[in-house]
Order: sequence, then C-alpha cells, then structure tokens
Amino acid sequence: MTDLPSMPFEQKHPLEPAPVLQELQEQGPVHRVRTLTGDEAWLVTGYEQVKALYSGDRLARAHPRPSRAPRLTASALFGGRPRENYLSEDADRAWFREVLHTIVSPARLRELRGSLDELVTRLLDELEAAGPPADFVDLVAVPLPTMVICRLLGVPEKDLAKCRRFTEAIADARDEQRSAAGLAALVAYLGKLAARGRAEPGGLLMRLREAPFGVDDNVIGHIGASLMFTGHHTTVVAIGYMALHLLTNPDQRDAVAADPDKLTAAVEEALRVGNVGVNTGGGNGIPTYARSELDIAGTRVRPGELVLLDTGAANHDRTVYADAYRFDIDRSDAAHLTFGHGRHYCPGAPLARLEMQALFAQLIPRFPAMRLAAEVAELRSHHDQITGGLVALPVTW
Repeated sequence: MTDLPSMPFEQKHPLEPAPVLQELQEQGPVHRVRTLTGDEAWLVTGYEQVKALYSGDRLARAHPRPSRAPRLTASALFGGRPRENYLSEDADRAWFREVLHTIVSPARLRELRGSLDELVTRLLDELEAAGPPADFVDLVAVPLPTMVICRLLGVPEKDLAKCRRFTEAIADARDEQRSAAGLAALVAYLGKLAARGRAEPGGLLMRLREAPFGVDDNVIGHIGASLMFTGHHTTVVAIGYMALHLLTNPDQRDAVAADPDKLTAAVEEALRVGNVGVNTGGGNGIPTYARSELDIAGTRVRPGELVLLDTGAANHDRTVYADAYRFDIDRSDAAHLTFGHGRHYCPGAPLARLEMQALFAQLIPRFPAMRLAAEVAELRSHHDQITGGLVALPVTW
C-alpha cells in the first residue's frame, strides 16, 4: 500500500479532531495507516473495539523481534523501539504496578491532598502575581504535575527545571538521538540521586534503594524515569485542555462554581472530550503488538503487527456518545477510556484525577473572570511531542 493515511494527522482546530481522523472513524473502527517512522499499523478508533482490546491479553507492548518491529515514533521511551521483555512482559508489568501502587495507594493519596492544596495555592499566587495576560500552561499546567511526581519520587525541588528539560527531550517524537539522550540523562541523574542518598527521605527512589529485593541504581533510574514521564506529561496535557474547555464553555464553568459537587463530573468530561487533542505528536493511539492472529471487527491482524488503540477517537465515538464533541458535565453516557480499561487500566489514574480536582477546586472560585487572551483557533498543539498538548494557553482576568 502506498496511499495509506499518514500520521500525524493535521489538526485544524485545537478542540476538533483532525479531519482525516474523523473521516476514518466514520468509515469504520479499524484502519491501515502509516506512522511517522514510515511503518504500517492498524489504527483502532471504535469504542467497543478499543475497550475489548484493553480488557484482554491479545496485545503486548513488547515484540519478539524488537529491532525489526514497526514503530509509531522515534521516541526512546514511548512509541519507538518496543521493549525487549516479550517473554516476561506480564510478570514485569505486575511488578511495576506494585511499585507504582506504593506512591498512588489510597492512603498515600490521602496524605498527599494537604500538600497538594498548598502547591495549588502557591502556583495560583504566582499566576496572580505575574498578572494578565499570562500563560496558564507555563505557570500552572506544567509545574503542578511536575512538582507532584518529583515530590513522590523524592527529587529535590531545586532540580525540577533540570528534570523538565530531560522529559521534554524524551517526548521528542521525531528526533531519536535527542529523545535517547534525554532518557539516558534522566536515568543517570535519578540513579545517582538514589545511590548518593540525596533523594528526599520517604520518596520512592530511596524506598527502592533500601528495598530487600536488591534493585540496582540503573534499574532505579529506569523505573524513576518511566514514572516521572508518565506521571506528569499526560496530566499536564489534561489540565491544559480542561482549562480550555471551561473557558470556552462558561455555562459549564458557572455550573461548577454554583455547585462544587459537579467538579468530579467536570474532570471526567474533560478527560473524555479533551482527549481529542491528546493525539501523540507522531500519530494517534497507544502502540501495541498483536501476540497472535486477531480479528478486530472483521479485520485480520497478523502476529507482531503494530496496533494503535486510539482512546481519543474512541471517546468521541458517535455510536456511544450523543453529541460526542460537546463538553457536557451532565452527560450520562459510557465511561471514557482515557486511562484504558480492565487489565490495562492505568494505575496512575487516581493521582491525575486528584491533581485536576485540587487545581480546579481553587481556580474556578479564585479567578471567576478568567477568560482567553487569544482566539481559540490561534492556539497551537505540540506536533513533535509524543503526548501532544497545548503549546500555550494565554489567559486574562
């Protein structure tokens, strides 16, 4: 095939899907596409198909022949060369989820809420001091999740800017060398931080360092790098889009202001509808590989082929959601798939939700007159980063 739709699809408007993606979804739930790296893949856009594939074990993140596997992007961490733990992937994932649970357990999140509220207040103080117009992404959406994940890992706050530079490099979807260098630098930094005992006491890095099962510093660095990236980049994107949706739907914002109990529903709707803009810089979907021959809605997928689960498209499936592209905090449609489903449900979801709820619980009443300082159509998304997201969100009040 030489005329396959090529990723990344151009998004004309920050709150609307790329026209090519919308056309594909209207044609059916599964499509053959070409990725940023020139490889071929299957893009799954239907809600029921994405949900079913998340629920089972028919797809893997690893590949039996990593060096020859098709790729989504050139990133060193996500979408690039697949993992080499094909035979041990399930066991490794179970162990990793146990590690992650130590920082996102219900008890740990309850402990975090007080300090999280303090962080939010501090950032909103700085936003107010900066004065309008201000970039909400730079002053709030980026620093809050970064500060939270660094605190949970035990990274000193003075090193936040350094870690941010590393993760921005890792997120590069096109420059493999830059992404790999960023990952190597972050792994080395976190490993040395733990080895020299300079990580904050009680943080995950030091707990891994002191664990009885013998995790070496390089492994600690890799675990920390993965958690740092996944633990804040996607939340940065989600916060930016939630702010944008509230600013462009003042009736919905007013509803939350009048009834704070609606905030939980507003966060869930933002996670659903905002996901249309969270297509990765290199394309759409979570990169996975077929473990065996599959039949997805009548489409035959061979073992080892790249399958992209597009949760953003699935969250806007018109057969599931009425008026799917409308931001409606009172909707009662199916639950979104932003965090996956079933055995592939993201264990970090409670942390992301907690951060968003803590932020907007203060932002909405404190800045009731906040509005956009630019036309929506002028806003730009990151097309070269694997997580996408708004480049900037100018606001005034």
